Amino acid sequence: MSRTLFGTDGVRGRANAHPMTAEMALKLGAAAGRYFRRDGKSGHRVVIGKDTRLSGYMFENALTAGLTSTGMNVLLLGPVPTPAVGYLTTSMRADVGIMISASHNPHEDNGIKFFGPDGYKLSDEAEAEIETLVANGVEPAVAANIGRARRIDDGRFRYVERAKASFPTHLRLKGLKVVIDCANGAAYRTAPEVLWELGAEVIPLGVTPDGLNINKGCGSTHPEAAAEAVVAHGADVGISLDGDADRLMIIDETGNVADGDQIMALMASRWAEEGRLRGGALVATVMSNLGLERFLQGRGLRLERTPVGDRYVVERMRAGGFNLGGEQSGHIVFTDYATTGDGLIAALQFLAGMAETGKPASALSKSFDRVPQLLRNVRYDEGATPLETLTVQKAIAAAEARLDGNGRLLIRKSGTEPLIRVMAESEDATLMETVVGSVVEAVEASA
Repeated sequence: MSRTLFGTDGVRGRANAHPMTAEMALKLGAAAGRYFRRDGKSGHRVVIGKDTRLSGYMFENALTAGLTSTGMNVLLLGPVPTPAVGYLTTSMRADVGIMISASHNPHEDNGIKFFGPDGYKLSDEAEAEIETLVANGVEPAVAANIGRARRIDDGRFRYVERAKASFPTHLRLKGLKVVIDCANGAAYRTAPEVLWELGAEVIPLGVTPDGLNINKGCGSTHPEAAAEAVVAHGADVGISLDGDADRLMIIDETGNVADGDQIMALMASRWAEEGRLRGGALVATVMSNLGLERFLQGRGLRLERTPVGDRYVVERMRAGGFNLGGEQSGHIVFTDYATTGDGLIAALQFLAGMAETGKPASALSKSFDRVPQLLRNVRYDEGATPLETLTVQKAIAAAEARLDGNGRLLIRKSGTEPLIRVMAESEDATLMETVVGSVVEAVEASA
């Protein structure tokens, strides 16, 4: 079965435009309710979390209507990080979890992500079945079997305790001055609370959400805000989360930014030394830098690559029995502690390294020299298929031929935005610029 509504991370788009309309959210809620209540019995429940976008109210109500119409009982968590929904789905014995968020995107966008009863994101097959139910329509429950909805006031506190439990019990953050940028998003209360409770001196940024300022000039896509604060306050380290707090960037005491590849390199090497890295491998996507792969090989470790999307990373981790993976963009997955990318737990693992070794952030946040990498995004009109045109395919083939033996080229369609991402890696900067430019030019002409 094919999927047209679902991308690499749920259903996503501009709020109040297809597919992110209240009508579609109601249909998705009803379809998910029918899918997870196929036995026809009562007592099924779903937890719903959201970030701080203004449109979250609309989608929360529409999903609730659709779900309760099929007999599902809805537990509303309010603003919580995406990983909190994965955790609370299992903790509260729910049949499904839903997160309303467009992650690092601006406030105009929103999305709907589904988690199964095991706390993991749904498979492609499950999403395709839900799409089929959306297309065919769902028979509602009889009046006596309509579900109920209630607010859960302590969801974020339960997640706070879960996150703290991932931090070694013999360590404290006393003496560390930490800048935490919450992107005016879902972790605007939980992240500062966790750091303060563990003993850090906390300098919070991005903790005044107004529904419209999520990710605006702050967070993991704009780490310069936290970098400036680190330098200005003489902080030991900075942490930049995104809007739903499932990804992060680390800023050292000098203001330099470390991406997900550097954080994963640190954790893989530390865990391998401690005998904690299962399978002798790190799972990452095709976007991760070639320098990371070489770093791991030098330590007798493997890099297992997957398609882009933390759900594909997690699927490979589960299939291979691995416990560490993630994305260059800052999704870091520790399956010992969480079922999905968790920016706060990843930050705590980095801070634990600082507390345990006494080393500054700058000594831990750069494990390898990156192979020069160039990424350009080309926006295209909805409905266009530039990658299927002959001119673009010829340009890609020619670029790959020129790079042969001198780097690698990756062309992919974004699963969350109407973008074609053109990325190349090579020690030859001129060659890299040339091949990326040739493909971008061809895509722009066909977009």
